[in-house]
Amino acid sequence: MPIHNNDISEILRKTADLLEIEGADEFRVRSYRQAANSVENITDNLAEKVKDGEDLTKISDVGESIADKIKEIVNTGSLQQLEEIKERVPEELSKLLNLEGIGPERTKELHEELGIETLDELKKAVENKEVRELEGMGKKVEDKISQELQRKRDQETRTLFARAEEYAEPLLDYFIECDAAQKIEIGGSYRRRKETIGDLDILITGSDVDAIMDYFTNFEDVQDVIKRGESRTSVHLRSDIRVDVAVIKDESYGAALLYFTGSKEHGIHLRDRALDMDLKVNEYGVFPEDEDESIAGETEEEMYEVLNLKWIPPEMREDRGEIEASEKGTLPNLITLDDLKGDIHMHTTHTDGDASIREMAKAAKEYGHDYIAITDHTKRVSVAGGLEADELAEELDEIEKADEKIDDIRILKGAEVDILKDGSLDLPDDILEKLDICICSVHYHTDLPEDEQTKRILKAMDNPNIDILGHPSGRLIQEREPMALDMEKIIDKAAENDIVLEINANPHRLDLDDRHCMMAKDKGVKMSISTDAHSVGELHNMKYGVYQARRGWLEADDIINTLSADELLKMLGRN
Repeated sequence: MPIHNNDISEILRKTADLLEIEGADEFRVRSYRQAANSVENITDNLAEKVKDGEDLTKISDVGESIADKIKEIVNTGSLQQLEEIKERVPEELSKLLNLEGIGPERTKELHEELGIETLDELKKAVENKEVRELEGMGKKVEDKISQELQRKRDQETRTLFARAEEYAEPLLDYFIECDAAQKIEIGGSYRRRKETIGDLDILITGSDVDAIMDYFTNFEDVQDVIKRGESRTSVHLRSDIRVDVAVIKDESYGAALLYFTGSKEHGIHLRDRALDMDLKVNEYGVFPEDEDESIAGETEEEMYEVLNLKWIPPEMREDRGEIEASEKGTLPNLITLDDLKGDIHMHTTHTDGDASIREMAKAAKEYGHDYIAITDHTKRVSVAGGLEADELAEELDEIEKADEKIDDIRILKGAEVDILKDGSLDLPDDILEKLDICICSVHYHTDLPEDEQTKRILKAMDNPNIDILGHPSGRLIQEREPMALDMEKIIDKAAENDIVLEINANPHRLDLDDRHCMMAKDKGVKMSISTDAHSVGELHNMKYGVYQARRGWLEADDIINTLSADELLKMLGRN
């Protein structure tokens, strides 16, 4: 069985979770968690590195002990240490840590006092009002846990896009080597680049159906075959992702791709349009009413053309006006990864990053950027080693020196400044005025009521030194809900004060979401796409931000880091 980077990071992370619940040394727990993050964000296949005998300690946050653990996972598919811990601490307890507001201490208390080991047992305890009786809990905590359990149930059938990609792309590459397969495409929410996906739907053309299905079921990641039919087969991968493969006739391939890409709402609108034209649309093609011979279906382009429409990019197919725009010829020219010239949000070893200023700059140059901005945390984010004003001043000097010594990439001076509870910023204006780029973000007190939270951010946005509002809603997909905010007021303030809104490309954030991207564009607000990278590997996350921007109908002109460095600084009003 193949071992993916995600498999390794999950084992390391679960080990950290159970050790933390058990009360292990904080440094030991952190070492596992940091290694898991590093493994998750490297682009090379770690299993191949192990097989090639490469030195794993060159990976950030991977020492000799963790390196040995990684080798064990790659070679055996498991970690003996984790198995031993699971004998002492129930494995499912780690799932409680994924509920916002339940840390290791509360998890341990719930286990020891109420005998809770699973989410179902926690749900039952909440329903029986047992949790509120525990010391330090109360009704408020119990209600919060109830909300988190419901959120977890709503999301448990979805997979984060970036995680699904790690399994989908090798499967796609595998099919490309199949002699019997011709056209191959992954449809569904994966093709629409949604933040999370359900099942993977793969459409293939080819005359030898049996050969294709045999080839599919022999894929090394297949755990079990759910069902095999004449033209469709469903399996579970080891990652628990379900994959459905359908072999389609050439003359219906475009129709099937359109149908299985979705969204459901987009398809319904197309079918209604077809009915108005005395046509019918289904997964086999476009047909005149009461006739069985299709007039289109081999390609998506001809499917749309028969309906007097231009082809619509998959990311836009959500029935949010894209069909009307296609009819009028006003579809946007969506941004691409190649349009971006720089990355303007990243962290270094000055705070909680894994690489130095020079290492980040050199990696960004290799990635193809013309410039970057170093934007380390400021003092309020003490858990990340946030910088005091004098420490930031020293870093700005270091950035200038690095900029002089590294050719072919420009390094801009920035900071990610914290928005305090009262809406003030955590560093004085005199140091912020020295920055090329000032990002302001919320990291604490994310649970304030909507009115209070909105006023807090609006006040910060009146500071003339703020250029960009970082990860505006504060959400973590499938982990933390967005802050309660009146986002329309935030966007209006951004338009009023010429403040840029960030699309954070971290696949766990993707913040702004696509709907607010559309709203910001409609109000003339500019946006940035930035990785918020804390390591060299995370610089490659930029593509996820581009996918999000495309889902929000954004074009190159809507994104400030499609500008040159000089144009960017001029637009921001910086020298």
